[in-house]
Amino acid sequence: MAEAGQTKAIERGGFLLFLALVSAAMLAVVWPFVAPLLWATLAAIMFQPLYQRMLAWRKGRENQAAILSLLVITVAVIIPSIIIGSMVVDEAVGVFTAFREGRIDVAGWLDQVIAALPASVQSSLTESGFGNLAAVTERAQEFAEQSVGLIARHALAIGGGVFGWVLAFGVGLYVTFFLLRDGKALAPRVLAAMPMDADITARMAERFLTIVRATIKGSVVVGLVQGALGGITFWIAGVPSAILFAVIMAICSLLPALGPALVWVPAAIYLLAIGEIWQGVLVIVSGVAVIGMADNVLRPILVGRDTGIPDWMILVTTLGGIAALGLSGIVLGPLVAGLFIAAWKELAAQREAEIA
Repeated sequence: MAEAGQTKAIERGGFLLFLALVSAAMLAVVWPFVAPLLWATLAAIMFQPLYQRMLAWRKGRENQAAILSLLVITVAVIIPSIIIGSMVVDEAVGVFTAFREGRIDVAGWLDQVIAALPASVQSSLTESGFGNLAAVTERAQEFAEQSVGLIARHALAIGGGVFGWVLAFGVGLYVTFFLLRDGKALAPRVLAAMPMDADITARMAERFLTIVRATIKGSVVVGLVQGALGGITFWIAGVPSAILFAVIMAICSLLPALGPALVWVPAAIYLLAIGEIWQGVLVIVSGVAVIGMADNVLRPILVGRDTGIPDWMILVTTLGGIAALGLSGIVLGPLVAGLFIAAWKELAAQREAEIA
């Protein structure tokens, strides 16, 4: 009897080892498409209500409902993103070329800003060691050039690998179709196969969905709105490359506390320093009363409840996610943080229950 139990344990251990090896091999095979698979999963989660509405309209025709949903996603999200992305790339390449040719002089701009300050402020800067701005302006010029150059290099990389991009895009749409159609039936099977207690698995799955919705609706959508408002403001104020700055503002909006102010505050200071008073005042008023308030108004409406992730952790995991996975890290970083907190809370609750 003991020998039979030992044999069974060895067989189970061998199966688990085989399962781990096959899973690792599967991950290695699909890794080149991990980004489109991630976005396909997120799209299927976010647009599942749309699919259900299409299915109610086309009852019993799941394929047609999924195709119609994909068409809506393509027209409403993908095509505008491609158009805006191409415009941003053009502006980024143009600005980068201007840096290279010396037509943009950040050092000169900073000198203008300092010269426009009151004499007392200039004296304070001199006494504190900032009177000679040669090193500071040189660093600012290098930082601006490298920042814009990063976008330009990514644009050239995408252009040089058009086939790979189109292939990944096609895979993403293809997987989104099946996840929209079969997602509700597939999810319970995946949860049932998880090697965890059913109650814990259900809570983790609910937490996963909450964080995904909160991250996309409460961060990405709000960021896009703030970026659009900032772009309109810069266009009215006559700031060059308004679309590029709008995208940068949308990305900065993911950072708690600071957000879009990292973009519009320097722009307002520069406009005021060069004598464009009403334009600078417009940027300040819009930044405080319109762009800044958009987050306070939209986030509670879109999210509805807090994710429970501290602001500092959102900041760190968002930046870390972008550094590790690029654009996908915007969602994946906070998602990992939320699941990390939820898992440790679950462990603490279990220990408290055992002690009680």
